[in-house]
Amino acid sequence: MDNNDVEVPPFFLCPISLEILRDPVTVSTGITYDRESIETWLSIQALHGSRRAIEFLASVINTTSQDQSSASEDGSLLDIKSPSDDALCILYDLQLSVPGLKSLVAKDSEFTESLTLVMKRGPYESRAYAVLLLKLMFEVAEPMQIITLKQEFLPRQSKIKAIESGAVSVLIELLLDCSDRRTSELILMLLEMLCQCAEGRSELLTHGAGIAVVSKKILRVSQVASEKAVRILLSVSKFSATGSVAQEMLQLGVAAKLFLVLQMDCGRKIKEKATEILKLHARVWKHSPCIPSNFLSSYPS
Repeated sequence: MDNNDVEVPPFFLCPISLEILRDPVTVSTGITYDRESIETWLSIQALHGSRRAIEFLASVINTTSQDQSSASEDGSLLDIKSPSDDALCILYDLQLSVPGLKSLVAKDSEFTESLTLVMKRGPYESRAYAVLLLKLMFEVAEPMQIITLKQEFLPRQSKIKAIESGAVSVLIELLLDCSDRRTSELILMLLEMLCQCAEGRSELLTHGAGIAVVSKKILRVSQVASEKAVRILLSVSKFSATGSVAQEMLQLGVAAKLFLVLQMDCGRKIKEKATEILKLHARVWKHSPCIPSNFLSSYPS
């Protein structure tokens, strides 16, 4: 019988090429394609700026990375190639444009978290692609989008290593000479994350310009920068403020800056944090001549 007369069941055919599957790959939607056909289709779509192709790849990565995470908790092997590994490779090799990268960042935090899971538990090649892709995404992301990332993205061990490597001192020096809004916001974001550790706060206080440069950025850069700066000062005030630190903050004009925050239209959250700092140091600051008399009458009780 001639092979051409054999009727091939449809589930053996690639939906794109309509030819027999040679290298089948099943994606998160449950549909099986021939690997070469789906890669070609995705490449063509992405080259023409198709957001659909980018979102499809992202959905594959999101779904499979969650499965990999569950498998790792069960002790399953993670070196087996999965659809997300192929999707990561394709997505990176497509050399996405700035709008394409921004669409990955702006969609939601799920994709970023999926890349984080791949970095933690995926095969080595996929971890490399995840790091490279995150780097490209962060280069075009707005600071607020990075700030909203879960804290697990920078675990305590990584913070300690960064602090021990002198990251706090380097960031302070960079902030001293920085006049760019976005860069200042990112530096303050990193400092705030590092100051969540006692070691980070200690490095900030040890640096002669630490408190000064952080307080200087309040109300002088942006709403985001002001919020991060106040959060840093609150962390210091709650966990590391000795009498000498409180006096230093007072002499540097921190209290006066915080009163300005209360008077300006800065948002409820930042005002609450400024009020908390003022209350924490009320015993030292409330009757100090360093605070302008017009502020003393409105000192939080």
